[in-house]
Amino acid sequence: QVQLVESGGGRVQPGGSLRLSCAASGRVFHINAMGWYRAAPGNERALVASMTSAGSANYADSVKGRFTISRDNAKNMVYLQMNSLRPEDTAVYYCHFEKTFGTQEHYWGQGTQVTVSS
Repeated sequence: QVQLVESGGGRVQPGGSLRLSCAASGRVFHINAMGWYRAAPGNERALVASMTSAGSANYADSVKGRFTISRDNAKNMVYLQMNSLRPEDTAVYYCHFEKTFGTQEHYWGQGTQVTVSS
């Protein structure tokens, strides 16, 4: 089992920045990929950014050039730096880990609210 806990959400004005953090604990090995998803009210959860175990990053078109995913393997942490935030970035943001150890497993955090509003 892998436990994920997000932090860093909050309310920010348009154009502002936030940094989300995801702390992983438990059996954090054989992790294929880690990433961030978000769910706006009335919408399904969608990928924001992901990073493979090799360090290759992928971003949704809507956040390219504004958001950056990073990790600290020694601390089992994943981060999402969000700059130039827009009202449409308002959502609950979820940390996600994909693990393959015999079978493929998916782990999710509880989510952290990000609200972009003036």
